[in-house]
This record gives sequence, C-alpha cells and structure tokens, in this order.
Amino acid sequence: MSQNPIAETIASLMPRAKAELTELVAFQSVADWAQFPKSESEGAANWVADALRTEGFQDVALLDTPDGTQSVYGFLPGPEGAPTVLLYAHYDVQPPLDDDAWVSPAFELTERDGRWYGRGAADCKGGFIMHLLALRALKANGGVPVAVKVIVEGSEEQGTGGLQQYAEAHPELLAADTIVIGDAGNFRLGLPTVTATLRGMTLVKVKIDTLGGNLHSGMFGGVAPDALAALIRLLDSLRSADGSTTVDGLASDAVWEGLQYPEADFRADAKVLDGVGLIGEGTIADRLWARPAVTVLGIDCPPVIGATPSVHASAGALISLRVPPGVDTAEAIKLLEAHLIAYTPWQAKLELEVVGQGQPFQADTSSPAYASMAAAMQVAYPGQEMQVSGMGGSIPLCNTLTSLYPEAEMLLIGLSEPEAQIHAVNESVSPEELERLSVAEALFLVNYAESKRA
Repeated sequence: MSQNPIAETIASLMPRAKAELTELVAFQSVADWAQFPKSESEGAANWVADALRTEGFQDVALLDTPDGTQSVYGFLPGPEGAPTVLLYAHYDVQPPLDDDAWVSPAFELTERDGRWYGRGAADCKGGFIMHLLALRALKANGGVPVAVKVIVEGSEEQGTGGLQQYAEAHPELLAADTIVIGDAGNFRLGLPTVTATLRGMTLVKVKIDTLGGNLHSGMFGGVAPDALAALIRLLDSLRSADGSTTVDGLASDAVWEGLQYPEADFRADAKVLDGVGLIGEGTIADRLWARPAVTVLGIDCPPVIGATPSVHASAGALISLRVPPGVDTAEAIKLLEAHLIAYTPWQAKLELEVVGQGQPFQADTSSPAYASMAAAMQVAYPGQEMQVSGMGGSIPLCNTLTSLYPEAEMLLIGLSEPEAQIHAVNESVSPEELERLSVAEALFLVNYAESKRA
C-alpha cells in the first residue's frame, strides 16, 4: 500500500489493535444466557464503553435494550457545521460450535499463517477495532473532520431486535447524515467492496404433536402417526427436487444484475466436497443475493445413541427463512406459516412461533457517500476499483435505521471476506484487510466531510 500519513499511522497502530482484539475476543459474549454467562456479554460491553471513553467520546452509555442485552453508545463532537456519521459494529458473537474442531481455542486470538483466529475476530469485534483505528489515525493527523456517533450492538447474532426496538423508542439517538455499518465484508480478500443489499430473515420454531406419548414401534408402528416422520415430510415440502426454496406464494425467480460469483469460487469458499452438487437454479449471485433461502437450523428429536424402538409423539425444528430485497418480511412470514399449516400431514397438531425477524435492505449506490468511499478505497487498495455486491445474510438494524432516517446515506463494509469463515469453526481475520479497511474508513470520513463543504 502506497503510504500516506493516515496509512502510516494505522500501520504503526496495528500491534495495539492486535492486543485490543485479543482482549475483546476473550469475552465469550454469546447473547444466549442458556449457553454462556450473561456476565461475559456485560464484560464485553464495558470493554467497548471504556475504549470509547479513552478516545474522548462523550455521553458514553450502556443502553439496556428490550431483549435483555446492552448496546454501547458514544458521541464524539466534530467541527462546527460538520456532518454526523454513525459507525456501527456488534460485540456479540456466534457460539463456537464444536470446540474440538478449532485448531486453537475459540476465545483466544491466535496468529497462524498470517491470519488472526478467534470467534468474533472478523464478525464483528474486528469491526469495532476498525472504527477505533480509523478515528485514531484521524486524530493523529489533524483531527476527526466529522461528528461521530458509535453504536455497538449486543445481540445482533441472535436476531432478537433489542437495538431496533430501542432506536425506535429513542429516534433522536442515532440520527446521522451517513451511516457506516462495519459488519459486512469484501467480496474477495483484497478486493474493496461495499455491500448494497441484504436479505431479511425470520426464525420460526415448529412443533408437531401426534400422540399422548411415545409408543412401541413394533406394536403400533405403521398405523400410529409418527411426529418425527410428519416433521420430516413437512420440512421436505420447503424445497423442490433441485433444492430451490419452495414456499407457496413466495417468488423465487429474481435475477441479480451486478457483480457475479463464479461457481468454482463459491465451491471453494463454501468448501463443498468433491462430487457434491449445489442446490437451486440460476446464477450463484441470483441464489445468494436475490432469492429466498430456507434452512433447517436444528431438530428436536432423540439422538441415535440411546434411541429406542419408538413411534415418536412429538418433534420440533427451528427454521430460518432468508427474505430477498423487495419482499416484506412480515408478508414472507405469513406465507411461510400458511405453507407449514397446509403441508402438515395426517392432521397432526402444529405449533408455530416466530422468534426473530428482520427486513431486507437495499442501498442507494448513487449517493455522494458512495463516491467518497470509492475514492477512499482506491487509495487503500492501490489499483483496485470499489466493487458493489449483495450479501445473503441479514442485518435487521439496517432497515430500522433506513425507516427512522430516510435521508441518511448508508454504506456496508467490513472484515467478513470468504476466508474469514464467520459463524464457522476457525473464524479468522486478515490483519492486512483490517489495516486497509481502517485506512479506507478514515479517508472516507475526510472525503465525505469535504464533499459536504463543497
């Protein structure tokens, strides 16, 4: 990277950034108190709040949100008349899944093969460190040219909507001219990218009951309705033979017109086993960014070890539905529920519970903020043009902020490029990507302030 004062400053700050990310990753801040102590999330929240105070932020507060978690807020005043930029990240993380599959402990940041491994290193504790690096570089080179608000969420991964509800109840708190969401990622390592669309999502718990209790499969099997078999048949109705999502009434034929995702690259990124086919039809980009996708996240049923020869009385599942841009999540939920009711076999008793939801998002890429970011990324990534992609994941807060502040511009950047393997075992972050994106964010703030003065 060709050096400029901001880039040189950030390069000098990288050892400190690694030390801080090590401290932050050490908190087991999974916002699910059934799995991890609430004190771990509270510790992470306090760490973030202390970091903001150290950087001179005012009004630093731990916001108690309606879902029982805390979001961290701070405000850094800017020059008179300067625009306000909101910087977002989240400190909560996904559970580590299989501890034994991690090469190094999930909550110990470990350097290996040029990357830093640990849960949350990229998604999204590293995103908060990125914000800190950008602001520190600006302070060391003439000052931060904009007013800055920072909000760091405590339950983004759970999809329980605490921060969205808090923001709706306090609409003045996060108001800004531009919002930078630091929870996305480059399309490819080293390829500067902003994310312009996100799929929405819903989580639905399904429970099927058929009998007053389990029965001997020899005495009753073949006639008594098996709840587990009913659940399997119901879940299978959500996919066609080629694996495409099939929720009655929910369109699944949209086309993505922008940056494409070569199949060979996707297979490598997703670590698809040799000889195993992909599911669905259309381009990879169509399926990932423009169409709905249903996933069975878990099933409640007896494990193989210890299973008895029984016809099962009850079975349950947790279903995720990703909702494409242009579709209202509330309408998608109605269609999903109607589909599940219609396809439940044998008049089995069905219970449905919506446990999380968020709207899809589509940004205005023609806004001045995008031009400012494109110029910044050209400096941070010499010889590379900024790309615009979609993302199959969901950040429910985006639509809340868009609704509250319709005039605000919004950009999504971050550290979750494919090699980061977020949500999987052995999540990692590229320190070079962290450095470059911190440079890009700092230069963006400079460019954006200048554009507003022009």
